[in-house]
Amino acid sequence: MKIWKSLDFTLMFAPLVLIGFGTVMIYSASMVDAPVKFEVEPNHFLLKQLQWAVIGLAVFLVAAFIPYRQYRRFVKLTVLIMILSLVGVFIFGETRNNATSWYVFGGFSVQPAEFVKVGLVLYLASVYAKKQPYIDNFTQGVLPPLYLTSLLLGLIIMQPDIGTAAVIAMIAASVVISSGIRMKHVMILVSGIVLVTVLASQQMITDERASRFTGAYQPFETPEADGYHLIQSYIAIGSGGLTGEGLGQGVQKLGYLPEPHTDFIMAVIAEELGFIGVVITLGLLALFVLRGLYIAKKCEDPFGSLLAIGISSMVAIQAIINLGAMSGLLPITGVPLPFVSYGGSALLIFMLAAGMLNSVARGVRFNEEKEVKEKEPGQFKERTTNKNRGVKSWQN
Repeated sequence: MKIWKSLDFTLMFAPLVLIGFGTVMIYSASMVDAPVKFEVEPNHFLLKQLQWAVIGLAVFLVAAFIPYRQYRRFVKLTVLIMILSLVGVFIFGETRNNATSWYVFGGFSVQPAEFVKVGLVLYLASVYAKKQPYIDNFTQGVLPPLYLTSLLLGLIIMQPDIGTAAVIAMIAASVVISSGIRMKHVMILVSGIVLVTVLASQQMITDERASRFTGAYQPFETPEADGYHLIQSYIAIGSGGLTGEGLGQGVQKLGYLPEPHTDFIMAVIAEELGFIGVVITLGLLALFVLRGLYIAKKCEDPFGSLLAIGISSMVAIQAIINLGAMSGLLPITGVPLPFVSYGGSALLIFMLAAGMLNSVARGVRFNEEKEVKEKEPGQFKERTTNKNRGVKSWQN
């Protein structure tokens, strides 16, 4: 029972409630689309999400109970898996929406780029923690880990999946900036990224991708084409009001709102549960992110701190991009809402990340409890005088 109490309640409560809530909304959003558009049973997406949720819960618990420093042992293997999976998708992968991004195993689909999100955070946290003694040296401390980062981003862009590559780049940037590098080095990196983006934009920005900007910022000029998705999202949001139309009573999911159970799940929440439903969802996401950043601040180990920052940033950045696309602040990129949208790969990776973050929280709590015991008189006097004798470290 003691080991269960060591879990961080907030970092476990928020994801589980979001998954349960999201599963209900996925069923509500897809029960009409499933038989009409996909020619499957009305509960098809519900059952699929439940299967992934069970697997995700198991992954969460395993990841949470592994001492976080042990993850450093798997960094080389993680790097190998990331590279091989991204290369292999061009040979064995399936093309969907003009992007070769998926492996299909029977009834399950896996997107390797999702694994890169958490895998790259683990790699960067490990490397930059090791490079802390010379983090002020740009060529020795800052630049080397970015070579692998650039390779991974290049492979994802080649699929092509610009949206996921942009998300991963921002997640990586949060870890790099938080590692303690100098501000002038940050400016050098930003300048380099801007230069590369400008030079590559002519090749990367096709007519299809350019139309996404038109649809996002001028939707009413093309209401039947590029602006259609966003206009339907606006109608769903506006129809919800304060309390919504009622669970299952939404109209926009009935063939009007595209991908209501994935990219636009928040629009369905807004229509059926109103402003209150949106606030609760955002509140739970914010609770998870803020708790993760608090754990990062409390963790005195650079690796654990950077790992917590990377995972918290991953959830925050993806949520911001999804909500930005739904509200017209950002172009539509097909990024799911963490823990809520339908998608097995994304759910599995977010549960893995939540488990790893919980492991860091366990480490922080263990160190705090140990410090308290060492300060107490009497039975803890021996531990205070010789910390290396008779004290079993949590990290071992």
